[in-house]
Amino acid sequence: MPGFFERLRAGMSRTRSEIGDRIRTLVGGRQWSDDLYDELEEILYEADLGTQAVTAILERLRAAVRQRRPEQADGVMEMLREIMVSMLETLDDPYVLPDERPAVWMVVGVNGTGKTTSAAKLAARMKDRGQRVILGAADTFRAAAAEQLQTWGERSNIEVVRQAEGADPAAVAFDTVRAAKARHYDVAVVDTAGRLHNKAHLMQELGKIGRVVGRECPGAPHQVFLVLDATTGQNGLEQARVFLDAVSVTAIILTKLDGTAKGGVAFAIHQTLNLPIAFVGVGEGLDDLMLFNPDQYVRAILGLSDRQPVS
Repeated sequence: MPGFFERLRAGMSRTRSEIGDRIRTLVGGRQWSDDLYDELEEILYEADLGTQAVTAILERLRAAVRQRRPEQADGVMEMLREIMVSMLETLDDPYVLPDERPAVWMVVGVNGTGKTTSAAKLAARMKDRGQRVILGAADTFRAAAAEQLQTWGERSNIEVVRQAEGADPAAVAFDTVRAAKARHYDVAVVDTAGRLHNKAHLMQELGKIGRVVGRECPGAPHQVFLVLDATTGQNGLEQARVFLDAVSVTAIILTKLDGTAKGGVAFAIHQTLNLPIAFVGVGEGLDDLMLFNPDQYVRAILGLSDRQPVS
């Protein structure tokens, strides 16, 4: 099986064509000059990096070029890589669990972003790392959500706690955490509803889930992962703000990077929401959710080789 970087690079081929290949064409065989900045700016905007990120990248690149005066395209690409990597923050190792078990992870996001599959993949990753994991199907208002999570759970041989459709989501979360404590699980991953038609109801529901799991397990939820669909670009940021109002999000899971030419949205997410990206998704398989590595992400975008070991 290809390594993580190779799969990330392959999954982000459309984004690489939109950014890395176009930048190489722009600078190839030419000495870098001021008249190329406007074209670079256009490339970065079209890849959905967002205004704040594009402005910061160009300012820092101008300063670096003045200081180092690169003569070849590779020199410009390397400076660009250094700048872009430095602008992305990663979450402290999400695999580190609290001393008191179980760790409780909530997964939130709009329906259709890959939220439920991300919850299942998180659980599978933790199981592969030797942890005992349980899943909670607290998205009780979407008919297929519990069935979907059950199917994923059976695939990974992970227990799933669920109730009837329309049940109180907080009750499902409570049952999940209680079962995790009673059976000495290490991690409880709780999938939540993602309906945006009623913001007030969503906030009330997520707040209740947080309070309930916190009473049952002090300090919980220990992680709240917000799932964003990379293909929605800037629209996803507007959706994200609703969830930030509803719950204390700790990190982002960015999905469907393999389905977009605008995978630069990771920069817009970090600059706009001031949240780290914990994981990225580049496919439908259980092992297609990867720990986010800024250097590998930027190398995959720019079409550069991987010079660092994959963790």
